[in-house]
This record gives sequence, C-alpha cells and structure tokens, in this order.
Amino acid sequence: MSKDEVTIILENLAKLFPNAKCELVYHNLFELLVAVSLSAQTTDKAVNKVTPSLFAKYPNPLRLSLADINDVKEIIKSIGLNYNKSKNIISLSKILVEKYHGEVPHTQEELESLPGVGRKTANVILTEGYHIPRIPVDTHVERVTKRMGITEKTDSVLQVELKLMSLIDEAKWHQAHHLFLFMGRYKCLAKNPHCEDCFYKDKCKYDKKPPK
Repeated sequence: MSKDEVTIILENLAKLFPNAKCELVYHNLFELLVAVSLSAQTTDKAVNKVTPSLFAKYPNPLRLSLADINDVKEIIKSIGLNYNKSKNIISLSKILVEKYHGEVPHTQEELESLPGVGRKTANVILTEGYHIPRIPVDTHVERVTKRMGITEKTDSVLQVELKLMSLIDEAKWHQAHHLFLFMGRYKCLAKNPHCEDCFYKDKCKYDKKPPK
C-alpha cells in the first residue's frame, strides 16, 4: 500500500474519530507509566476505575515502592492479573527511586528494562508522555491495519510498527496510533465488527464468517 493510500485512510478515520486520544486518566509521567502497565489485557475504562484509589494512597514512586503487595492487589483486583501487575508496579517504582531519582526514564532501552514494560508500553510513554514520535502497536492497531491491508496478516507486531512508520509521516505517528486504536476499540472489533457502514468495507480483508 502506498503512503498516499494510508493518508486517505487516516483522513477518513479522523472524520470518524475527531477526538481520538489517550483515554487513560493520569496527571504526571509516573501515573501514566503505572496506568499503561495496568492496562494490559484489560480496558482503559477498567483501569480508570482503580487508579484514583491507587494514586491517592501511593502518589509517587517512593510511596509505591514501599507498598504492601496485598494492599495493592486489593485496590486493583477488579482488573485481573492483579498479582503480577501489583508486583511489577511496585518493582518498577523501586527502580525509579533507586536508579532514576524518582523520575520516569525517557529512552526505549531504559523503559523496557523496567518490570512489566514491553515495547508497546515504552512507546506509549515516549509518545504520550515525552512527545517523542512513536507508533505503539497494541491488539487494536495490529488488527485494524491487517484487515485494511496496510500490513500483512503474517507480520509480527514489530513488523507492523516498522511498516506504519515507513508509510506515515513522523509528525502524524502519534495521532495515527490513536486513530487506528479507536477504530479497533469502537468499530472494527475483534468479534462482530460494525462493518455495515464502514468507509472501508469494500476493500477490507476481514474474513467474514458465514452465519451458522
């Protein structure tokens, strides 16, 4: 697919989702890092329900680094995987305090060295928190771009990211990420996508299953 074709797709997505943006509620980089870490395999809406209580009790890396894991587990129990997530955010807080003077690092390598932080999470921190151009690829971005034929079905998550970076102007990476994400979150769903009025339905590569 050409850069011009991707540009047209993004223009159509911008009409559908003019207010596409990060839906996690946060007030600083530490809160963003924790919220994104908690968002794995759950929804931003679910995370936003638990973070007010979490940040009220543990407002900074030092406080969270000293937290009792059982208390953190209880606060975030509704989002699932609460043991691993509690362990990770306490551990990464300790590293922030001991190695980074309580600050969130701003390089890919440093971010990915933190417990529970992978490439996607690191990219979110860089583009959302530090305004460093990145295209985080989550399940929504991967699904939508493959169905649209921008990327190939066999592409890895990293290959999807690199292809999108090559096809989209760097200045538009941040917004493109949100547009593809919103498309996947609200229209091009994993199951039962809303295809009937989609601007791309005639070109879409989604394997529509015949009714049983």
